[in-house]
Amino acid sequence: MKPILIAGTTIVNIALISYSLFIYSERKSRTTGNKVLSFLTAGVIFDITATTCMIIGSSNSPFTLHGIIGYSSLTCMLIDAFLLWKLRLEKGRDCEITSGLHTYSLIAYGWWIAAYITGALLVMLK
Repeated sequence: MKPILIAGTTIVNIALISYSLFIYSERKSRTTGNKVLSFLTAGVIFDITATTCMIIGSSNSPFTLHGIIGYSSLTCMLIDAFLLWKLRLEKGRDCEITSGLHTYSLIAYGWWIAAYITGALLVMLK
């Protein structure tokens, strides 16, 4: 496996941990606290970095089924980060997350997990 793909695989696993800690913290506190936004922001940064590594290192077209699921799940997480940061900037630190945004975060995370699983399955089936 190419070194850039190994780096991408390692980084996407760090993104998984960060997103999982975000969801756990968000479910527990239901606020826009530092922990919640730090884990989400780190997850997005790691996810973008891993996606870039995998696009550079892959010989396949970036427009595969896994690629489309991955890009759309990253977009969902970017939207989630934008909405949560916007809420925090408008209402202040540790403000309560609305039920709609709370639900959106869980759906976005679930979609991201689907992308993660399809990527892992593709690697295992090679």
